[in-house]
Amino acid sequence: MDHVNHTWTQMFILAGFNISGNIRSLAFLGTLCIYLLILGGNLFIIVLVKADSGLSTPMYFFISVLSFLELWYVSTTVPTLLYNLLHGSLPISSTMCFTQLYIFHSLGLTECYLFCIMALDRYLAICHPLHYHALMSRQVQKCLAGATWMAGFSAALVPVSLTATLPYCLREVAHYFCDLAPLMQLACVDTGWHAEVYTVVNGLINLSTLVIILGFYGGILKAVLKLPSAGSRAKAFSTCSSHITVVTLFYGSAGIVYVGPTAVHSEGRDKFIALVYGFLTPFLNPIIYTLRNKEVREAVRRVTRRIKGQLK
Repeated sequence: MDHVNHTWTQMFILAGFNISGNIRSLAFLGTLCIYLLILGGNLFIIVLVKADSGLSTPMYFFISVLSFLELWYVSTTVPTLLYNLLHGSLPISSTMCFTQLYIFHSLGLTECYLFCIMALDRYLAICHPLHYHALMSRQVQKCLAGATWMAGFSAALVPVSLTATLPYCLREVAHYFCDLAPLMQLACVDTGWHAEVYTVVNGLINLSTLVIILGFYGGILKAVLKLPSAGSRAKAFSTCSSHITVVTLFYGSAGIVYVGPTAVHSEGRDKFIALVYGFLTPFLNPIIYTLRNKEVREAVRRVTRRIKGQLK
C-alpha cells in the first residue's frame, strides 16, 4: 500500500490528558464552564458592536471580527478536550484529524494577520487622525478582514498537506487535538525536513507579523510622546493596551510551541502550552476588551436602557 493510502485509511487516538477519576470530573466541568463563557463573551461582543452605534468604529469592527474568529478557533479543539476529560482517549479518523489540523492552523494564522490589521488601525487612528476615517472606510475594513481569512487559510495548506501525506506507523497522538508536532512523532519516516519546513513557515509568519505589529507600535510610541499633556498621552496609550496584552499572550505561548525548542515537544509540554493560546487566550480576550474599556461599558449601559425602554 502506498504512503498516502496508508495514511488516510487508519484511525488515530487522541490520548489527551491522563487524569484520575474525581479530578477528571472537576476538570470537565471547569473546562465546560469556561468554554460556555468563551462562547457567551465573544457572542456578547459581536452583538454589542452590532447593536450600539457608538461602537461603529473600525477598532470595534475588527474586535468583533476577532471575536467571531475566536468562536470557531476554540470550538475546533475544545470538544475533543471535553470528550477526553469525560471519557479518556478519543478515536478519530484520519480525515477528521487532518481537517481539525487544517482548520485550527488556518484560524491561528488568520489571527496573526488580524492582529497586524488591528495594529495598523491603531497606528492610523493615532498617527494620522485627520485622514483616519477616509483611509479606514467600511469598504476598506471589510477588504482587510477578508484578506486576513484568505491569507490564513492559504498559508496553512503547506504544513497540513505535508503532514497529511506522511506514512504513519503509530496511532496514539500525545495531545488532546491533532497538531503538527505530535502527529509527526507517529510517522514511519524521518520527519526532520518536515519539521524544518513547519518551523520556517510558522516562524516566518509569526515573526513577520510580530515585527509589523512592533513597527506600528513604534510609530505610535513616537507620535504619543510628542503629545503635549500627560492626559492625552495616557488616553492614546489606553486605546492600545488591550491589543498589546492579547498579542503578548498569543505570540508568547504560540511561539514557544511552534518556533521554540524541541524539548517542549519531546516532553509533551506543548499540550499544556496549547491550552494558553487555544483556550485561555480566547477566554481572556472578551474580558480584556470589555472590562478594561470605558466605551464598551458605556455601550452596555445604553443598550440596557434601550431594552428597558422597549419593555415598558
